Amino acid sequence: MARMPGVGAKELPAFRRRLLSWFRRHKRDLPWRRTRDPYRIWLSEIMLQQTRVAAAIPYYQRFLDTFPTVQDLARARSSSALRAWAGLGYYTRARNLHRAAREIVARHGGNFPREAEAVLQLPGIGEYTAAAILSIAYGEPLAALDGNVARVLARLGAARGDLRRPKTWRRLSETANSLLARDAPGDWNEAMMELGATVCTPAAPRCAECPVARWCRAYALGLAERLPPPKRKPAAVKITLAAAVLLDRRGRTLLIRQSNGDGALFARLWQFPAVEAGDDASRDMREHLRSHYDLDASMRDAEIVPLAPARHTVTYRDIRLLPFLVRVPRLPKVAGARTPAIASLGRLAISGATRKIASAALRVL
Repeated sequence: MARMPGVGAKELPAFRRRLLSWFRRHKRDLPWRRTRDPYRIWLSEIMLQQTRVAAAIPYYQRFLDTFPTVQDLARARSSSALRAWAGLGYYTRARNLHRAAREIVARHGGNFPREAEAVLQLPGIGEYTAAAILSIAYGEPLAALDGNVARVLARLGAARGDLRRPKTWRRLSETANSLLARDAPGDWNEAMMELGATVCTPAAPRCAECPVARWCRAYALGLAERLPPPKRKPAAVKITLAAAVLLDRRGRTLLIRQSNGDGALFARLWQFPAVEAGDDASRDMREHLRSHYDLDASMRDAEIVPLAPARHTVTYRDIRLLPFLVRVPRLPKVAGARTPAIASLGRLAISGATRKIASAALRVL
């Protein structure tokens, strides 16, 4: 599979010309395609790892408004980077981006490295991301293999089975390198990704519009819609979380940050006190507050008012959020906690789940 069946040595130049010509005519106008700045290309690749293009664009633009250069990001606090990322999810990406920016400034003079070995040592960057950045920003002849490209290659060669099996992935990588247009590696990688994202899609591929359909074995065999086989998704785990919006007389609330337990469901960012609940969420919430927080007598019997529930999804977890408003004369003292005005939570690094809970509270205040 090092050379795809149907794309022999004689046909390879025509294959490359067709795909590159199609890409230059039909590529989407995306903000990161208007630059060769490695910082901006890197940011886009990290954002697109777990996010659709349309959803990523406004975050990309806002992030660059806050941190226009890698030096700006490196100088910032981690909390500032997380706040700029807030709402995009998968916050490990933001933490790694910030750590890598500091390494680039400290070890590479603020310049994104040109050598793949050095790039792969940066936090959060694997082989695909390194190849994409280096080929697009610097013209390095490296083939980028992601899920979209793997699907295109699998259909071209009518490859069957799980593409993520190590042996199969190695063969796909060899194929990607053999097809690479080395005089235009950045455009080539983007063309392959664009083809997978817009034409050679997972479901209902638009083979009639494909510029390289004549070389596709799956198309010739009538198998394009069946290859590669769909991945089995893990069954959704349903979770109910009760969260307490403690509110004092000055309109301040209590936010904590956990590194384990329910904290993972809030991306380990600032969150309201929360507990996994059973059939009686109000009772579970009250017991959680009594056992984990230093509530004096005036607070222990405070009324717990249910707020509008919300749904939230984190990977394979389907979370039902049950927020409660708890008015107290004063907030309990908790080491490491924050007590901001509830109306100002947008200035903090909080997850989408916490935003939903805060919105439910603000609607009744």
